[in-house]
Amino acid sequence: MDKEKQILHLIRMNPFISQQELSQKVGLSRPAVANYISSLTRRGEIKGRGYILREESSIICIGGANTDRKARTNQKVRLYSSNPVKITEACGGVARNFAENLSRLGFSTSLMTCVGDDIEGNWILKETKGQGVDVSQVWVLPTERTGTFTTLLDLDGESIVSMADMNIYEKLTISMFEEKWSHIAASQAVYLDTNIPKDCISYLIKRCKDDNIPLFIDPVSTAKAQKLPFRLDGVELLLPNREEAEVLAGIQINTFNDCQTACEKIRQRGVQKVIITLGDEGVYYCSVEESGHLPSFQTEVVDVTGAGEAFASCAIYGIMNGKSLFNACQLGLAGAALTLQTEKSISPFLKPEKIQELADEFTKE
Repeated sequence: MDKEKQILHLIRMNPFISQQELSQKVGLSRPAVANYISSLTRRGEIKGRGYILREESSIICIGGANTDRKARTNQKVRLYSSNPVKITEACGGVARNFAENLSRLGFSTSLMTCVGDDIEGNWILKETKGQGVDVSQVWVLPTERTGTFTTLLDLDGESIVSMADMNIYEKLTISMFEEKWSHIAASQAVYLDTNIPKDCISYLIKRCKDDNIPLFIDPVSTAKAQKLPFRLDGVELLLPNREEAEVLAGIQINTFNDCQTACEKIRQRGVQKVIITLGDEGVYYCSVEESGHLPSFQTEVVDVTGAGEAFASCAIYGIMNGKSLFNACQLGLAGAALTLQTEKSISPFLKPEKIQELADEFTKE
């Protein structure tokens, strides 16, 4: 490929690439690249250069987007046997759900994930875009199947067993994220889940630190938490559940004192703030300024799916609005309570004034 075609190809891949980046990739001096660009512009091959302005409320959400299938039984689950169930489908994925939740809270959100060129993938993109999330940075992989997450729920809405087909995410590479770095760098913050490959996670953590971009991480599961590198310098907030925190801290958690010890061990790895979610026991939060336990808000539980992402999005909404970690956790618990009350993974009632009102109500009690 000659240099001009190479430059045009790189600009097509990333319209916001700098002349300095182009010179490094094609092995030419910056003035030589500028001459090629002038020539391409005169011929109408390039009609102008795109510039991204940092949006003060923008956050890029990187990670999973898949179809959630919930099989709900109306009687006690019998293992190793056939169970009568009612199956429902919804758009899911940790990063996707987080992006939709945060969009409902008034933030400009962009999703960076991959889907297959199939019915499920097209449906996820259409539905997510319809909820105000930018999906222009999603990779559509023609030969892959969109990820699926299937869960069996008991009478109380608790998950008995879950099955995840997430092989598509293994197709993501560091170079794919490098090509989109200008979009990531233009955001106010990055939210990352650990569905993507281990090397991509390490690359994003280091690059966000180098570029001073606040990074929030959800470890997703005990198995995927082990993809995180030991050094987590620059990570603004880590949101593990009890089991994930045990893996990350290397200790067993039985008491709130154990939570404090686990948070300190995780913070020694470079994380600034840690919130351990404890299911119906609430959350334990820890930073250099504050730490403590907050009980969950008492509410009717219809379905637990999506409560974790609701907590994370509302807590991060609080942090990005300058709230203390304690107040951010209150907003997170309010968002989780609203989501537990509905069969949907995303509560239609999630609004800034609603979660603030609920947090205030529980504080008075």
